Amino acid sequence: MADSKMKMSSNLHIAMFPWLAFGHFIPYLHLSNKLAERGCRISFLLPKGVEAKLAKLNRFPNLIHFFPLTIPHVEGLPPGVETLSDIPISLQSHLCTAMDQTRDQVQAILALSVISLVPSEKMMIRGMKCEEMIKKNESSVKPAVEFGSGISFYERMHTAAEESDALAYRTCYEIEAPFVDHLTQHFSKPVLLTGPLLPEKAEAPLEEKWEKWLNKFQPGSVVFCAFGSQNMLQKDQFQELLFGFELSGLPFLAALSKPNDCSTIEEALPDGFEERVQERGLIYGGWVPQEQILNHPSVGCFVSHGGSSSIWESMASHCQIVLVPPSFDYDVHSMIMVEELKVAVEVKRQENGWISKESLSNAIVSVTSPESEVGLMIKSNHARWRKFLLDKDMQEAYVDTFIKNLHDLLH
Repeated sequence: MADSKMKMSSNLHIAMFPWLAFGHFIPYLHLSNKLAERGCRISFLLPKGVEAKLAKLNRFPNLIHFFPLTIPHVEGLPPGVETLSDIPISLQSHLCTAMDQTRDQVQAILALSVISLVPSEKMMIRGMKCEEMIKKNESSVKPAVEFGSGISFYERMHTAAEESDALAYRTCYEIEAPFVDHLTQHFSKPVLLTGPLLPEKAEAPLEEKWEKWLNKFQPGSVVFCAFGSQNMLQKDQFQELLFGFELSGLPFLAALSKPNDCSTIEEALPDGFEERVQERGLIYGGWVPQEQILNHPSVGCFVSHGGSSSIWESMASHCQIVLVPPSFDYDVHSMIMVEELKVAVEVKRQENGWISKESLSNAIVSVTSPESEVGLMIKSNHARWRKFLLDKDMQEAYVDTFIKNLHDLLH
């Protein structure tokens, strides 16, 4: 294991400005902890209401300083919105506009920093793999759909990349070499890698209500599903997914937001569903400790939307992985996991985008059945990559090299 005394020491002052979603706040803070561990000072920009929720994850409060921002209200957003978890994903363009309007606040803070790991004129750090999708299917990532302030998502990402001094990504070369090489060549600038930045093992025990429910089942038998708080389904698709879990015949825990057209989770459940699944199925509409649940011995399969944090957490677990990507940025993660690494299967959609109960059930069974050749292959590949990703020496070396590359940018 890497000795902390051997880690690169640095006096850099770095500003972090994540996208306004917890799936970004937490990985950025994890990177901040790794950098602060080596002496870097961090100015962490975040909405006012988020500061208290992240404070307990700040391992170096003497070096990582939170700078709370006032997120302005913009037309189209409910009052008081600060993060993507406060709204359905259909309103995220308005949230992006609100984020853009923090410009003056951000500029005042960045004036104090040496290096900015933000979508700014100095440097950009993002987790979206936009350029790799351009190479595969350019038309799919150039939608005219506005993504805040009158520009599209593609235009926003491409302009930020063009005007930055370097690009930085949470990944490792061993997994995404073609993507890294393509970006380096396309933009003719350095591409810095932080490594996988896998979350530290949770010290707190799993909450009793989850522990008690999961302990009722055999090791590796439970299917856990989580799509992230902002991915809200329509009621008919929501119910079809539940039918898919039921059809698989396996115990399941589904952490899903209530559908757009329902006021509660209970209202969205199919008639008679609770009576049929009884004790083997649990639907929960609130936040769940995903990482801890994934590492519970009873959980053997993870059905995920394929968000960046979920991908890394699933790779660090022993669970078989089933992906249901909802949009093009997640399609990239799915492509890498399914086609390149061969550590997951993707649920097949119909031409109109519909996911049938049979498709979901078949995907789950294909990775959980002991007789499945696909499941055995995926399990073997996953075990190999998991061993690599959990190597502490590898993780620490990536962070050290990342800091060295930041220093090189200044000279």
